[in-house]
Amino acid sequence: MYVIQTINGQERHVKHLVERMVGAPSVEECFYPTYVVKKSYKREWRMVEKKLTPGYLFVVSQDIEHVAHALHEVPAFTRLLGTNGSFVPLNMDEVAWIDALTKVGHRVIDISQGIIEHDKVIVQSGPLAGLEGMIRKIDRHKRLATLEIHILGRTKSIRVGLEIVKKTL
Repeated sequence: MYVIQTINGQERHVKHLVERMVGAPSVEECFYPTYVVKKSYKREWRMVEKKLTPGYLFVVSQDIEHVAHALHEVPAFTRLLGTNGSFVPLNMDEVAWIDALTKVGHRVIDISQGIIEHDKVIVQSGPLAGLEGMIRKIDRHKRLATLEIHILGRTKSIRVGLEIVKKTL
């Protein structure tokens, strides 16, 4: 799995261009992961999808050289991430983390539900169940959890949906 950088807000458009212009068999899957969060609009709670990594696409390919060459033909800003002129795939831990929270073909992190007992977060259901150690911050009013992940050698903070349904002292 490799990472393509693009312009924030253009992920959907670039994803379709990559799938159309590069396509199979070089590209097995191209996606930008999203997460579900509850938002209040006019006093009504709605489920909304937000981009997990704005400005980045993930591509699964066995022929990354062909993908890199074909990206030059895509009429949008695309840059395959790497170092010293070589393209660096995500390591197994990074791929496992993405695959644990999402499913192939449906790269959406659903909202999790949990409780707080004596200042300790316990996620009862959803994709964050068992991953409480990754949570760095909780915004109960916005129903968000901030996680710290390591991706491409960097530590990045991402937000995902977490609804705290109960808090006990």
